Amino acid sequence: MHEIVTLQLGQRANYLATHFWNLQESYFTYNDGEQSDVDHDVHFRPGVGADGSETYTPRTVIYDLKGGFGTLRRYNALYELSEDSTAGQGLWDGREVVQKQTPIQQSEYQKSLDLGTTAPRLTSEAVRYWSDYNRVYYHPRSVVQLNEYDLNSQTMPFEDWNVGEELFKDLDKEHDLLDRDLRPLLEECDHLRALQLFSGSDDAWGGFTAQYMERLRDEFGKKSIWVWAIEDGTKIQRHHQFKKDTNKARSLCSISPLASLYSPIIDVPHNLPGYLKVDRQSEWQKTALLASAIETVTLPSRLRPYQHFEASLAGEDGTHTIFELQSSINKIKINDGQTKEASNEDGPTKAEIEFDIDFAYDGEYSKGAHTFNQVQVTRGEEPERDSESTEDTDVGYLRKLRRFNSESMLQSFHTPLSMPILDSFPDDMFPTPEAGTGVNVFTALTASTRTAQRIKAISATAGRLVSVDEREALVNGLGEIREYYETGWGSGSDDDDD
Repeated sequence: MHEIVTLQLGQRANYLATHFWNLQESYFTYNDGEQSDVDHDVHFRPGVGADGSETYTPRTVIYDLKGGFGTLRRYNALYELSEDSTAGQGLWDGREVVQKQTPIQQSEYQKSLDLGTTAPRLTSEAVRYWSDYNRVYYHPRSVVQLNEYDLNSQTMPFEDWNVGEELFKDLDKEHDLLDRDLRPLLEECDHLRALQLFSGSDDAWGGFTAQYMERLRDEFGKKSIWVWAIEDGTKIQRHHQFKKDTNKARSLCSISPLASLYSPIIDVPHNLPGYLKVDRQSEWQKTALLASAIETVTLPSRLRPYQHFEASLAGEDGTHTIFELQSSINKIKINDGQTKEASNEDGPTKAEIEFDIDFAYDGEYSKGAHTFNQVQVTRGEEPERDSESTEDTDVGYLRKLRRFNSESMLQSFHTPLSMPILDSFPDDMFPTPEAGTGVNVFTALTASTRTAQRIKAISATAGRLVSVDEREALVNGLGEIREYYETGWGSGSDDDDD
C-alpha cells in the first residue's frame, strides 16, 4: 500500500479540500464484485466507530481558526459515543456558570444528508462554511481548532505572515504538533508515499505552513511533500495587495525549497474561458474550479495499478519543484495550435503551453518560455494516441531519448474516469454533454522558465516593502531559486520544436 496523508491549513484550504474529499467519496463502490478504478486505501484509513462498526475516514488533519468549522462537530455519528458531554468540575467546588455561543444552524443540504432525502440544489448564498457541503465523516483526531484567533476577526486579523509563523512556534513548543496531530495518522500507514498540504500562501497561513514544513522535512528527509499554495485572486485595495505580495514572496522563499512539488494556485484567475460560470465572490465556487484541476492532475497517484506520479514530477534531475497548474475542460490542446474535443483525435504527445485556465500566473509571463518538465493527465473519453504516445512506455528510456533530442521532459497519463458533477458541486459551472454525466478534463503540471520571470517580479515588489533586516535574505533566497529556472535559457530562447 502507498498511503498519502493530507494537511489542511486554513479556511480557503478547507474549502478546497472539502471538494477533494467529496470527489474521493464518490468513487466508492458498494456492489459485490464491483471495483473502483481508485484505490481508496491511499487516502482513507480503516477504523472502528464508537459502536464497534467499521469506519473509513480520510487520512487528514484539518486546521482552522475558531469559528471556521461551521456546523462540523469533532464527534460525529460514527464517534458520538466517545464525546464527554459532562465534563467534571476538577478541583473547583463552587458554583459553575456555563456560557454557550448561539449554535450555528445546520444547512438544508446537511439535513438532507442526515435524513437520506434528496439534497436541495446548493447556491452561493446557501454555503456559509465549507462544512455546509461536506459529504464525509472525519475521525475526531482530524479536527484541530486553533482558538488563539477568530475567523474574520477585525481586531486580531490572521493576515500577517509573521503572525502565522509565531503561532506555530508557540503551539509546537507547548504541544509538539507533529506528535499530537500528525503522528497517529502516520503510524497507521504501511508505506507512506507522500504528504499533501493545502494552504494559503498570501496570509498568515503561509508563515504557519513554512514552520510546519521545516518540521516535516527534518522528520521525513527525502519523503515527497506536495504543497498546493493558494493565492487570493480578487482585486483589493493597494496597501492590502502589497501585504499579500510580500506574504507570497516569503512563502515561496521559505516553502518551495523544502517541497517536492510547490504549486502556486490563484483562486480564481481573472482570465477564464467563456464556457465557465464562476461566482468570484463565492469561496465554494472558486475552490470547486481549483479542485477540478488538482483532483484530476493527482489522480494517477491513487489509480489501480499504482502510477509513477512522483517519478514524473522529478523530471530529468529533480531540481525543478515549482510547477504551474493549468487546465482545460472537455477539450484537449493539440500541438498544431487547434482546440479539439477530447474524443477520437490524436492525444497530446509534446509539452503544451496553451490551456484554457492558467491557475499559476493567470496567463502572464508566457512569451518565450521554455518548458523543462510537464506532467499531463487526461480523464474521460480517450483520444486516439499516435505512435509517439508516452503512455505505457518505459519512463527511463523516454527521459534519455528526450534529453538526447534536447526536448522537454514529459509524462502523460489517461483514465476513462470522467470527473463526476456531484450535488455538492456548482451544477452549472461546467458545460456537460447531458445532465448527470461527468466532464472530460485535461490538466498539466509544468515547470518552465515562466517561474524565473515570475520570481523576478515578486522579488522586485517584496524588496521595496520588507524591512531592511529581512530584505537581503529574502531577495537573495528568491534569487537562488530563480537561477534553477533560467540557467541556460535566455528570455527569448524557447523552442520545444527544435
